[in-house]
Amino acid sequence: MTKSHDYGRGMEKVVIIINAEVSEKGKLISASPVTQKMVEALQRSIAESSTPSTTVEIVSAATLWSKHSRSIKKSRAEETIYCPLTIQLPEYFDFPQKRIYSACKDVNSRRRWVEKNLGLKTSVGDSWLGHLWLPIVLTDKPIYGEVIGEGAMPNSYEQPIIIPSRQRKSLHDLAERLLDSLNATPATYLLQFSLYKGEIVFDRLWPFPAAPALITLKTQQPDLFTCHWHCLTQQPISDICISNPMAI
Repeated sequence: MTKSHDYGRGMEKVVIIINAEVSEKGKLISASPVTQKMVEALQRSIAESSTPSTTVEIVSAATLWSKHSRSIKKSRAEETIYCPLTIQLPEYFDFPQKRIYSACKDVNSRRRWVEKNLGLKTSVGDSWLGHLWLPIVLTDKPIYGEVIGEGAMPNSYEQPIIIPSRQRKSLHDLAERLLDSLNATPATYLLQFSLYKGEIVFDRLWPFPAAPALITLKTQQPDLFTCHWHCLTQQPISDICISNPMAI
């Protein structure tokens, strides 16, 4: 797998970017419960595998839309690692994963690519929205998690969702070719899709552990937020496994 991250290169600063209002002291003001849980999960993952000198700053995506807003401060001695937990970022905001986030945000282009190159059906506008998510932990090669599905209640999810082996193979092929086409960088991705009459319908690709990943805090080792942090910091991930299937 990838080499361990060299924490001896200096202090680290982690910037988590979210769609919520954040106070000057970095406290969430108007975040949804889902966003709150995502931030807390990522913070725990960072704390468990970082040095004591690592600092974490939470920034509202809304503040990035104004070029006159306060900038994200960093010293020359710090290595800054950006962890956006939102796809809604301004085009002029520059960070290492900008190209991937921009490509994933352009949902229509990704759908056209899948239709043209793989011959699969895709969601149309806001119809046929995917209700299933394939986790992809990408280090030097993809590791596929068990499929996540929507639960009976809003913002509830279940894992694992068992799908037939033929569809699973096609799904993994779709994920690999899509990531290759984007020259994707190490991260945890969620491929959103649905099954219609036994066929895969591609919806979109998320370049971070979005809300459905919260189920893995209870079902999977390591969870997808830990996987994401390890990918971003080049720490090895040998495998992921389901430990306690349940719904949240």
